[in-house]
Amino acid sequence: QVRLVESGGGLVQPGGSLRLSCTASGSISGVYVMGWYRQAPGNQRERVAIIPNGGIINYAESVKGRFTISKDSAKNTVYLQMNALKPEDTAVYSCYAIVKIPGQLGASDYWGQGTQVTVSS
Repeated sequence: QVRLVESGGGLVQPGGSLRLSCTASGSISGVYVMGWYRQAPGNQRERVAIIPNGGIINYAESVKGRFTISKDSAKNTVYLQMNALKPEDTAVYSCYAIVKIPGQLGASDYWGQGTQVTVSS
């Protein structure tokens, strides 16, 4: 069983910063992609940023230059540093990972429970 546990959400004023963390734990033989998605009320879930192993980091256009994704592979942990936050960044942010478990032929998608980020004065 694989779990993704997020932390770091909260309330911040416009222009402020937050740092999200997500750690994958459990019986893991490989983590191939980690990233973040978000969903605001009434909106579809959108990809914020992903960081594949050895691949190119991808950001949503709306967060380029403000958000930075990074990863500690030894800890199976991904971070999202969010700067210059705007009210439109308010959403539930969910961690995502593509993980292979021992004995599994391929890899599967896993999601965290989500953490609320609210940007408001």
